[in-house]
Amino acid sequence: MRHVLVLPDRDAAEEVAEALAERFGVDEEPRLVRDALAGEDDAEDAQWLVVLRDEAGRLDADELNEFVAGWDGWREEP
Repeated sequence: MRHVLVLPDRDAAEEVAEALAERFGVDEEPRLVRDALAGEDDAEDAQWLVVLRDEAGRLDADELNEFVAGWDGWREEP
């Protein structure tokens, strides 16, 4: 399983990626991905994704959603 956390900017995504290890004890470093909105080339119109693998299924979706909301983000439903 994987979780995709959507953040409004790169700084927030980097902070979330670092905080995940402290809060949830994740071992694998999350992947950061720039997600430009359809038809937009301007970096101002990009969201950032934090992609987190959870092979064991031990991370709770609701807890992740609440956690990422502190950075104005959300967990994308699969």
